[in-house]
Amino acid sequence: MSKFKLTNEATSAISRRDALHRSAGVAGATLLASFGGIQWAYAEDKPAMGTWPAGSQGDTVFIGAAVPLTGTYAVQGADELKGMELAVEHMNTNHELMKKFAPKVNNGLLGKKVKLLSADSVAKPNQALQVEQTFIGQNKIIMMTGSTSSAVAVALNKFAEREKILYLAGISGSNDTTGKDCVRYGFRQNFYGETAANAIGPVLVKKFGKNRKAAFMTPDYTYGHTTTKSVNDYLVKNAGWTMVTNQVSPLGTQDFSQYLTNIANSGAEFLINVNWGRDAVLSTQQAKQFGLLPKMTLVIPYQIPFLAKEVGPDITAGVLAATDFWWTLEDKYPLAKLFVESFHKKYGYRPEWGAQNSYVSFAQWARMVTEAGSFYPPDVIKQYEKGETIPSLLGDVHYRPQDHQCIRPVVIVRGKAKKDMKNDEDFWEVIEIVPGEKVTQPADAFGCKLGDYT
Repeated sequence: MSKFKLTNEATSAISRRDALHRSAGVAGATLLASFGGIQWAYAEDKPAMGTWPAGSQGDTVFIGAAVPLTGTYAVQGADELKGMELAVEHMNTNHELMKKFAPKVNNGLLGKKVKLLSADSVAKPNQALQVEQTFIGQNKIIMMTGSTSSAVAVALNKFAEREKILYLAGISGSNDTTGKDCVRYGFRQNFYGETAANAIGPVLVKKFGKNRKAAFMTPDYTYGHTTTKSVNDYLVKNAGWTMVTNQVSPLGTQDFSQYLTNIANSGAEFLINVNWGRDAVLSTQQAKQFGLLPKMTLVIPYQIPFLAKEVGPDITAGVLAATDFWWTLEDKYPLAKLFVESFHKKYGYRPEWGAQNSYVSFAQWARMVTEAGSFYPPDVIKQYEKGETIPSLLGDVHYRPQDHQCIRPVVIVRGKAKKDMKNDEDFWEVIEIVPGEKVTQPADAFGCKLGDYT
């Protein structure tokens, strides 16, 4: 879209005063007289792009979320969506927590109410793209979000770059999201394979020592492959561990018996399960049924929301995992306490890390928009790229301008035995909070090359 015009039919219903009032609400716009009507001309440094300026001209701006509500990642997708809903509610009502993130929020953003639209992606890239394309066509969304599957995140990264609409990754554990598949229009708040490996690796080496044998279970897409590689690389390089087998399975596998048979015959001492969502639940339960657990030591390098609840503390007790957030951190961080209390009051359970990631991503985006004073995409991007210190639920963080990755802590947890649980959601004990600077690779390590602004 190169130019937005008000037609003669539209101008007949708009007084000069109305037009001047509307022009004041469009950043970078100048009202010009033209024969037979009025037209909007945009400053040369802010050309119309994507859904700008049309998407921010009304009294409401729209966000489009493509989240899995059915299929392998449905449980995690529903939790993720709740974090988004809560964040939008807090933007529109000046909630205390949102004001901590974005002090300039004022019953919405820049005089506009914010509305969240969502639809089921089934964790499939093509479905997610169709969802977002529909939201663009029908609602002129100004920001896209959602993923849960990194295959979706990578696809939406590329789509965002093409459409010139900001994309905030939902749950995405692949190194590639802000690595080789990074884009100027994409941002990620949460931790990922490399940071998980660099956080949990030292804990494993300290507890179990060198020269151990590990079997990996890996989902067959970008998250699985990059996370397994990062974890294995760390253990091999730093402690001489051996990957005795890597069992790669398709997303949505129901029967893991062939993979578990191979693991049983591998001589492994550790079962490092990189599977996620329902795949993680089924593969872990079946490993128990096969007698691999507790004979082998289970490790969850990239913690799965609701895993402990679904498989039970008899399996997760003593298990080490890396994660983005755990609700008991409310005892250490005041903003985490506000979030957990607000979420629990609205939804009746304590939030998992998917909801936390969504809420924080939205809150930080609200900060960038209001600090930039504009919805114009390059303005918002450049606000992120200032790399300023900003709040999170786990203390201060910042976005790295070179790859748009949030540099944030990684949390190490250990599963609690049932007898030690203080309530029915007290599955994990936080044993370490590792600073983001300590676990994040150099910005150019995974081949990130951001594209153009326009």
